[in-house]
Amino acid sequence: MRHPAWKNRANADIAQALQHRGQQWDVVVIGGGITGAGILLEAAKRGLSALLLEQRDFAWGTSSRSSKLVHGGLRYLKEAKFHLTRDSVRERERLMQQADGLVEAQSFAFADYRGRKPGRWMFALGLAIYDRMAGQRARHYFSKDEFNLLTPHIAQQDLQGGLCYADAKTDDARLVLRVLQEAQAAGAVALNYVAVENVLYSDGQASAVQVVDQVSGQRLQIDCRTVINATGAWAARLRRPDVVQADSAKKLRPLRGSHLIFPAWRLPVAQAVSLMHPRDGRPVFLYPWEGVTLVGTTDVDHQLDIQQEARISQAELDYLMEALAFQFPSLALSCDDIVSCYAGVRTVIDSGQADPSKEARDHAVWLEHGLLSVTGGKLTTFRLIALDALKQLKPYFPHWKEVEAADTLFPDPLSATAMAEVPSGLNAQQWRRLCGRWGKDALALISLAQEAELQTLPGTQTLVVELRWAARFEAVWHLDDLLLRRTRLGLLLKAGGAAHADLFRRICQQELGWNDARWLQEWTDYLALWERCYSVQHLRAASSASMTTATSATPVSVKR
Repeated sequence: MRHPAWKNRANADIAQALQHRGQQWDVVVIGGGITGAGILLEAAKRGLSALLLEQRDFAWGTSSRSSKLVHGGLRYLKEAKFHLTRDSVRERERLMQQADGLVEAQSFAFADYRGRKPGRWMFALGLAIYDRMAGQRARHYFSKDEFNLLTPHIAQQDLQGGLCYADAKTDDARLVLRVLQEAQAAGAVALNYVAVENVLYSDGQASAVQVVDQVSGQRLQIDCRTVINATGAWAARLRRPDVVQADSAKKLRPLRGSHLIFPAWRLPVAQAVSLMHPRDGRPVFLYPWEGVTLVGTTDVDHQLDIQQEARISQAELDYLMEALAFQFPSLALSCDDIVSCYAGVRTVIDSGQADPSKEARDHAVWLEHGLLSVTGGKLTTFRLIALDALKQLKPYFPHWKEVEAADTLFPDPLSATAMAEVPSGLNAQQWRRLCGRWGKDALALISLAQEAELQTLPGTQTLVVELRWAARFEAVWHLDDLLLRRTRLGLLLKAGGAAHADLFRRICQQELGWNDARWLQEWTDYLALWERCYSVQHLRAASSASMTTATSATPVSVKR
C-alpha cells in the first residue's frame, strides 16, 4: 500500500526522486513551513512544475510552534491595520468552511473589570467592526454571574461581567502537512531534509540551486526557471550578499514567541480566555487545544542562533506565569503543573521600533534577479501570501493555467457523503477530526489500524493509528518528526510521552524498519531535545543553581 501523494525517496536517493520531472523545474520553493506549502499548492494548481525543499522537517520552524490560532488579529484594529484584519477575518471564515475538522471555531471570553482598560464599550466597538468584517454577529456581553459560569476560577475583584467573541484554532503542523498533501496530489513534489546551499545565477538571473541531501550526504544541482525563498527567519541567508548590504530597508528582525501547556484538569477552560497582561498591557490568551490548555504568548527579540531550536527563557516563563496568577489566582498554578513548553521564531521587517510588539505583521515580497523572497505575515493569511508571491512571477509564466478566484483551497476533500458516515469504532467528533487532517486519506488511515489502535492516547485526542499512518506514509526520518509534528504527542504528554516508549518503538520498528540500535539512538536524541527545548525543568534547575550562588537577586523582565 503506497500513499498516493507523498514522494518516496528509495534509499534516500534524491536524484531518483526528481528524475521523472526532467531537467528544469518551473519553480523551486525553499522552505517547508506554511508559506512555502501554500506557494507550492497554488503553483501546482496553475500547472507549473513545482518542487519544495526543506532543510529540516516540514513545519520544523515557526509553522509548528505558532499560537495555533486562525484569527483576524483583533489587536491590529487598535493599530489601524484594517486591511490586515479584514483579510485575516475573511481567510479565517474560508478555512473554517473548507478545512472543517482541522480549523475549528473557538469562542473567546474577555473579562470586564471596573477601571481596567480597554473597557467594555471600547472593546465592544472593536468587536463590532470585527464581526462586520466577517459578516456575522458573534459577540455578546454577559453579566458577572453568567460570565462566571463560562470562565470558572477567574479573578473576582472588580469583575462586572464579560464579552465573548469568535475566532478559530488549528493544529498548525497538520495544516502545513494537509496543504503539502494537496499540493503533491496536484503534481508538485515536496522533500524534507534537503538543504539548499546556494542559489546559482546565469546571465544575472537565478537559474539553479545547489543542494545537499541531509540523509545521504548526496549533492547535486537542480535547474529551474525561478526560485522562491520562503524560509522566514532564514531568508537573508539565501539572498545575494551584495543585495543584502545595499538594501537596509529589508532588514529582518527575528522575534520569539513562547507558550506553555497545562493539563486540562489543572487549568480548566471551557473556552478561550483573553486578557491584557498586568505588566505591559499586551494580550495574553489561553484556550483548550487537543485535550490540554495552551497559554501564550510572548513577543521578544530572538538574539540566539536561528539554526538552533528555539526555547523559552526564564523571563518569558515568569511573564506567562505572572499573567496566569493575575487572572486565575485561586488555582495557585506552579511550574510543576506545566506539561511542556515550546518557542517559535517569526520574522518581521525591522522598522526600528523599540517595542517588538509594535512591528508590523504584514508580509513582504520582493524579487531580486529571479529570486523571490517572502517573509512575515500570519498563519491565517498564508493563501493570500502565496497568491501575492506568484503574482510577482506571472511575467515568467504568461501561459500558466488561470485559477478561479473562488477556487477551493483543498480541491480534493473527502466527499460530504463519506464524511457523514462515521466508521465503526469512532465517534462523530473523531471522524470529523480525521477528515480535517487527512482529507481523502482518512478512510485509508483507519483501515490501517491494528488491534486497539482506534483508541486515543490518554489525555489527548490522538488515535494510535495516526502514528502508524504518519510513520509509513509521511516522510518521517527522525522520532521528533513523528512526535512533535506529524502528531503533537511530544507536547501533549508528560515527559514527552516517555510512558509510551514501548508503543512508539513498536510502531517505528514495524513501519520505519529501525533496528534496536537505531531506535535507541533516536529515543536518546529525542529525549535530550525534549528536555532542552520543550521542558521548563532546565530553567528551574538553572534558576535554583543561580540562587544558591547569588548574594542578591534582580527581577528579570521581558523587553517590550
